[in-house]
Amino acid sequence: MRVSIIGTRGYPYVYSGYETFIKELVERLVKKNVEVTVYCHRNLFKDRPKEVNGVKLVYIPTIETKSLSQLIHSFFSMTHACLSKTDVVFVVNSANGPFGLITRLFRKPTAINVDGLEWLRPKWKGLGASYFKWASRQATKWYDVIINDADEMRRIYLELFNRDSEVIAYGGNIKYSKSPELIEEWGLEPGGYYLIVGRFIPDNNWGVMIEGFRKSNSKRKLVIVGDVPYQDEYSSKLKALSQIDDRLIFTGLVRNRDAVAELFHNAYVYMHGHEFGGTNPTMLEALSFGSAIIALNTPFNREVLQNEKYGLYFEKNETSVQQLVDKIDAEFERVQKMKSTSREGITEKYNWDSITDNYIRVFEDLTKKAG
Repeated sequence: MRVSIIGTRGYPYVYSGYETFIKELVERLVKKNVEVTVYCHRNLFKDRPKEVNGVKLVYIPTIETKSLSQLIHSFFSMTHACLSKTDVVFVVNSANGPFGLITRLFRKPTAINVDGLEWLRPKWKGLGASYFKWASRQATKWYDVIINDADEMRRIYLELFNRDSEVIAYGGNIKYSKSPELIEEWGLEPGGYYLIVGRFIPDNNWGVMIEGFRKSNSKRKLVIVGDVPYQDEYSSKLKALSQIDDRLIFTGLVRNRDAVAELFHNAYVYMHGHEFGGTNPTMLEALSFGSAIIALNTPFNREVLQNEKYGLYFEKNETSVQQLVDKIDAEFERVQKMKSTSREGITEKYNWDSITDNYIRVFEDLTKKAG
C-alpha cells in the first residue's frame, strides 16, 4: 500500500504538533511495510535526500507568506500526488479542506485529519476565521474520511457540518527522569516551581494563568517555556511582569527535548490553559512525563484527563487560578499521588502503535472501497 502525506512542513523536520505526529506515524507505517511519501516545503531543507528512514520525500516549492505558504504548497502537492501511483492521499490541517476536490476529480481515496476549532482562535480574525470554518465544511464534502483526535471534536463536526468522523487520538511516549541536573540552567530545584509549556498565544490563556499565579501566595516559581518568532504586545506585556515579580521565569523556546522532559518531570504542578482543539500534544507530554496537572475546564481537557482522574480544573479567570494554586500549593501529598499515577493516563487510545494500526485500518478500507 502506498500512502502520500500532505499538509505539514515535512519530514524529519519537527516544529509543531503536526510534524511530531507525522514523524511518529510514518516511521511506524514504514516498519509495517507501508510505502510512505511525505511532501516537504522545499525552502526549509538545505539537504534534500529522496529518502530518510525508509520514508520517501518530495520537495515542493511555495511562496513564503504567513497566510498562503501552506495553501500554495498543498495545492501543488495534491496535484503531484494525484498524478502519482499513490493508493491513498492523507492530508492534515483543515485549511486544506477545499483541495479534496482535486483528489475527488482524480478519484484518489483521501482522508483528512482536521485538528481543532481553528476558526475560534483569536489569532484568526475576520477573513481568516471565516476561511477556516468554510474550509472545514469543505473538507466534510470532498474527503472520503474525516479524522478527529477527540470524541468531543467528533460531536462538534456532527453538530456543525452533519458529518461523522473517525476518532484517532494523538499519542504520547512515556518517559522517566534521567538528567534532573538539566533544570539547574534556570536555577530551579525539583518541586520548586509550577510549569507552563506551549506557544505564546492568547488562546493558550497564559495571561490568565500568569496573573492568577501572581495573585497567589505560593513561594514557588512559575516557569514559562515557549515563545513566538515575532514581537507582539501580548507576549511583551507578559514577559515584562518578570521585572516586578521575581517568581516568574521566562525561558523562551527550549530546543533541548531532554531539558523540556526534565522540566516536566521535576515541576511541582503543570498548568495547562489550551482552550481550542482536540487532544493537545502538550497535555499528553505532561501525562507521559509524570506531571501533576491543573487545566482549564474545557470538554477537550476533561476528555484527556478522564475528568478528575488525572487532573484538577480552573475556570477562565484569574481568581479561579489563584484559588486552585493556593489550595494545591499546600497539598504536597496529593500532588505526589497525582504525579505517581499520571502516566497511567496514556491509555491504549493514546498509544502510538495502536494509533498507527488505526490509521492503517482506515487506509486499507479506503483502498478496498476504491477497488
